[in-house]
Amino acid sequence: MKINFLGTGTSQGVPVIACKCKVCSSLDFRDKRLRASVYIEVDGQSLVIDSGPDFRHQILRENITNLDALIFTHEHKDHTAGMDDIRAFNYKDKRSMPIYGRESVLNQLKKEFSYIFENAHYPGIPQVDLVPITNQAFKINNTEILPIEVLHYKLPVFGFRIHDFAYITDANYISEEEQQKLQNLDVLVLNALQKEPHLSHFTFDEAVALSQKLNAKKTYFTHISHKLGTHREVSKELPANIQLAYDGLKIEI
Repeated sequence: MKINFLGTGTSQGVPVIACKCKVCSSLDFRDKRLRASVYIEVDGQSLVIDSGPDFRHQILRENITNLDALIFTHEHKDHTAGMDDIRAFNYKDKRSMPIYGRESVLNQLKKEFSYIFENAHYPGIPQVDLVPITNQAFKINNTEILPIEVLHYKLPVFGFRIHDFAYITDANYISEEEQQKLQNLDVLVLNALQKEPHLSHFTFDEAVALSQKLNAKKTYFTHISHKLGTHREVSKELPANIQLAYDGLKIEI
């Protein structure tokens, strides 16, 4: 399995044009964080989890030419706004794009992209097949995907486990029952927004503690705000088996 971090940031400091903080003014490429998304090659197919406003740029930057399905964690705009740009894959592959998400997510997509779902189809609009999912394992072709239900304050969000890899973003609570799905991982990706307390995201210390509890072989933090600090500075504070992800990071399991 190959994982490519398309984006590891948030809508805070992406960068903020007027912001002069260390992260937004940093020349280190690892501090240039676009909205969180990940590209996965597994079992002979290519999947993307979340397509935020930066999706087109991310796909072009990484020279991604194949995409078999798009999976959504939740309905917030910073994770869905780029869905329109799957039209390039429609054109290339001459087929509709399967879109996986819980019912509430798919309903939100129908509102945000209403032109896609009108009876009179305008030429060139994205072609999609909406596939509702619940908190039960499902398959995309031969790949089994296990949802992990987490809470983003009061909003239910799905993380996903694929083989021994799990991806969780926009969360500040995971029940003990759902944590059982996160045992024996080779790689865990977990959101770590900032050091200060936050209403709907794990803080740096909370993410470190949860990572150590789950005991994955390797953990990467994503959905990182500019408030967390620079890659170089924060990396010095991390245990050996935890690392800050960065845009364009590629790993293989």
